[in-house]
Amino acid sequence: MESTSIYAALAAVQSELKAPKGQMNTFGGYRYRSCEDILEAVKPILKAHDLLLTLSDEPKVLEGWHYIEATAKLESLDGGCISVKAYAREPEQKTKMDAAQVTGTSSSYARKYALNGLFCIDDTKDADTDEYHAAEGRNPAGVNKPQKQPAQKREAPAPKRNAPAPKSQPVQEQPFICACCGNPPNRRRMWSAWRMRRRPPHFWREREAISC
Repeated sequence: MESTSIYAALAAVQSELKAPKGQMNTFGGYRYRSCEDILEAVKPILKAHDLLLTLSDEPKVLEGWHYIEATAKLESLDGGCISVKAYAREPEQKTKMDAAQVTGTSSSYARKYALNGLFCIDDTKDADTDEYHAAEGRNPAGVNKPQKQPAQKREAPAPKRNAPAPKSQPVQEQPFICACCGNPPNRRRMWSAWRMRRRPPHFWREREAISC
């Protein structure tokens, strides 16, 4: 291979590589790609172009802070070489992690950004993925998703026409009480009084008024 062929091969790898953000951060609520996702996607392409990729780390101390320097190195069969470096700072402490895990996290972070710089990875969506259609405002089938209609308030049901009328309570008759003495009337006395009242007026002038 010619010395300039590695640049042509790298340009081909950059155009063919698709590394979508397949991981989900549940705490932050965002999607991301890991170093392993990039390596899994780029290895078949590197094999097709006869390229070799190596990753290495080196600790650095800058102004009292500990950094991990990651190097992504791409080599061709004729000896051509291209490398990109990236840095990640180690935090002083991180909950639920020991010192080795903190260093390993910084190494993975630095390597991922070294690969991003080497292969110029962007957020371009593949036309065959669901993310591409979501960005275009379509579903995977190519049909626009129907917009949700606002929920309508439910009206109270109308009363049934043939519904039976409510039963009325029976009216209790109040017993008749005499206005004079306050006692219930005597039927015999009432009957005799009714008969006497049917007599002519001169009969009443000769007798006293009938009481209960």
